[in-house]
Amino acid sequence: MSVAVCLLQKSFLKNQMLSIVNGHVVDPSQDIDAVCNVRVGNGRIVSIGVKPNADDEVFDAAGKMVVAGLIDMHVHLREPGCEDDETIETGTKAALNGGFTSIACCPNTVPPVDSQAIVEFIQQQATRSCNCNVFVICCVSKNREGKELAELGQLFKAGAVACSDDGSPVGDAELMRRAFEYCLMFDKPLLSHPEVISLTKGGVMHEGMVSLLLGLRGMPAAAEDVMVAQDITLAEATGGRLHVMHVSTEGAVSEIRRAKLRGVRVTAEVTPHHLTLTDDCLKSFNPNFKMNPPLRSRNHVEACIEGLRDNTIDVIASDHAPHATEKKMRELDQTPFGVIGLETTLPVVITNLVKTGLLSWSSLIEKLTINPAKILNIPKGTLQIGADADITIIDPDHKWKVTVDSFNSKSKNSPFIGTELTGKATAVFIGGKRAK
Repeated sequence: MSVAVCLLQKSFLKNQMLSIVNGHVVDPSQDIDAVCNVRVGNGRIVSIGVKPNADDEVFDAAGKMVVAGLIDMHVHLREPGCEDDETIETGTKAALNGGFTSIACCPNTVPPVDSQAIVEFIQQQATRSCNCNVFVICCVSKNREGKELAELGQLFKAGAVACSDDGSPVGDAELMRRAFEYCLMFDKPLLSHPEVISLTKGGVMHEGMVSLLLGLRGMPAAAEDVMVAQDITLAEATGGRLHVMHVSTEGAVSEIRRAKLRGVRVTAEVTPHHLTLTDDCLKSFNPNFKMNPPLRSRNHVEACIEGLRDNTIDVIASDHAPHATEKKMRELDQTPFGVIGLETTLPVVITNLVKTGLLSWSSLIEKLTINPAKILNIPKGTLQIGADADITIIDPDHKWKVTVDSFNSKSKNSPFIGTELTGKATAVFIGGKRAK
């Protein structure tokens, strides 16, 4: 049973049409950017720009943005194995609170997602939670050890939409090459965590002037640049589909840009924290600023923003990485990497990029809807007639302050606590039914 069917069964208005009226509809998949109505029935988009019928249920979206349901293609739900950090139930609630109707979850669970049973377990737990749609990313290698390929054919047959060893890179070039060849047979993307471990081992933050001043071991930008170049070379050689996760360096952006010009099948994502924060934040020794890849210096941030603006970078993703409070209270060199992001991704980007004129609304929505849908090849991310009626309503002028109490996530390790933001998702519909 899908999430949309689950919501439908909860509703007493099974056959009633819904009209979302007076909202500013932004749908880059159709080049729509105008105030108009959206009509929904039987879980699908029925029409755009048509007046509601007298017996329609009406949702007034005056002053709000109406967009296809947001998609986050890089989320860590932690279940199974690390339920003290997050569960599928709490993670999907956090997704709804952030305006996301669909998420793709990473395979670094315990045990990892390297068997059909784990794929099916996550799918079942997501259906029971009845929150947002959950798509599963499986492992590239067995047990995420980078030694032997996982049974990719079986995993894709079970419903995995992509593969990755995220949390760890695939350091063995031969294994990576064969993974590309297998994925090519199923037309699935391989999602790469670009890091040369021998260069970052023991590192705490970006290697630069700030790490030198603080006396902390650094993680050089070259560790990302080298792996991105290698993965692009292998994708080019095999014809495989490469997606570079959490891009954070100027060199990686340049390498991806050049590869796209050559026609390599490569896409990329960037996180809100790598677009807005720098390694200066670590001067506070706050563990909520410790993540991998680390916060970089200003030139890298500016390069990522430019990559987003010129479409070198296709997607904005949260890399939602929850950790229980007690784990993040350790010394900086002992605390785990990672921050939560599902509930702040949209407002952080609105505040820092849209409101400042660096990114248009259409470009923002494209990178949160149709682009990730195309990469994962899932039937989402559009308001085209006949499409699933997954819809997010955004108040672009809602001002609020991020607090610990803001989160539905089980963990609270956000780098944006205390930040004043503008913009928020105020309603979410999945299959035409409002999610609570």
